[in-house]
Amino acid sequence: MHLAAQAGVRYAMENPSSYVHTNIAGLVSLLKVCKSANPQPAIVWASSSTVYGLNTKVPFSERYRTDQPASLYAATKKAGGEIARAWQHWILLRRLKSTGTSGGKKKGPAQLRVYNLGNTSPMPVLDLVSIFERLLKVNSKRNIMKLPRNVDVQFTHADISLAERELRSKLSTDLQTGLKKFVKWYLSYYSGGKKAAG
Repeated sequence: MHLAAQAGVRYAMENPSSYVHTNIAGLVSLLKVCKSANPQPAIVWASSSTVYGLNTKVPFSERYRTDQPASLYAATKKAGGEIARAWQHWILLRRLKSTGTSGGKKKGPAQLRVYNLGNTSPMPVLDLVSIFERLLKVNSKRNIMKLPRNVDVQFTHADISLAERELRSKLSTDLQTGLKKFVKWYLSYYSGGKKAAG
């Protein structure tokens, strides 16, 4: 499962090469390692809602166009999706073999699938900050800045019906529950000596 990325829309304008190196070259490096593994693993890669560009039709569906990214960050995530698609095609052409095993038997070729996983109830950023303040028992220093035009997406809103249908799973963790679990893990991780060691 590949969740790592150089994230953030605004900083990408200041340091574009960092984003290309991490989000594109980094993905290709991972794919190369996976290609030489035996058996070849299935790969789950996280893209970004920014690939939907300045689309105002919500909730975002996997059927919507993603060929008009509005930021360099979004472009690198879009490129990653296309690289994954081309890589899978290339692997199937070269090998037409399984990318995994089950009980010692070969499975069919892995299929590339795109699923939206996200919040079906959009939440303002300030509400998100308030949740973190409550969970961490701190007051944040808020520096509210004007949203740059034609760079950041104005909102995200995921249509997860395809994921629920094909994965046969009800995606039921609400944002507050997920954030609570994250904060618990974060505090445990950094209070357990990891921060000093890292």
